[in-house]
Amino acid sequence: MRILALDSSGIVATVAIVEDDNLLAEYTVNYKKTHSQTLLPMLDEIVKMTEFDLNTLDAVAVAAGPGSFTGLRIGSATAKGLGLALDKPLIPVPTVEALAYNLYDVSGLVCPIMDARRGQVYTGIYRFKDHRLVQVEGQMAVPIQELIGILNRLEEPVTFLGDGVPVFRETIQAELKMPFSFAPAHVNKQRAAAVAALGEVYYKDGRIQTAMEHIPEYLRLSQAERERVQREGKA
Repeated sequence: MRILALDSSGIVATVAIVEDDNLLAEYTVNYKKTHSQTLLPMLDEIVKMTEFDLNTLDAVAVAAGPGSFTGLRIGSATAKGLGLALDKPLIPVPTVEALAYNLYDVSGLVCPIMDARRGQVYTGIYRFKDHRLVQVEGQMAVPIQELIGILNRLEEPVTFLGDGVPVFRETIQAELKMPFSFAPAHVNKQRAAAVAALGEVYYKDGRIQTAMEHIPEYLRLSQAERERVQREGKA
């Protein structure tokens, strides 16, 4: 099975091609450039380097949200364009599930946290059981204190990863009562290889859609939409 994966849901832009259990190529950039500048050139580069024929793909996996509204739209548009042009199905992979999959088969709880601004995180809580990712708490956008409260009630060791870690590290250290750790640099941000690997699992489970059907999962309103609701509420 050949899967192309894209993730531009956060500060990292990442593209990968996976064939069965073999990672053919992965290109990841965590730098101050917009994903509209980086994603397609990265894809073009790994296709050239591997001499890969995109027509031989089985599917395109894409980080489907939550995350940056602009980043998700860029990733979604790119995946939809590829799916339509190549006549291939899309595999929507929830962003925080793909992040959790970076820590495959780790013991205890896995808690990805993405900085959602305004003191909130995009997050979910997972564990691995029988070599499969199991959802303990599904994707949500919550204040960091609410997440810490949930983790304290679960009373299990937890590993954190994601771009929310440096933002909320001190709060976690001060308020979390359970043993915890932070994932190291090579697995603590989005990786398209994880999107592809988990995407293959979901593909086999029948969790696919057409390019036309795909819509990102934002979990909450954008700032512009929140401001519009506030204006309408005052009118």
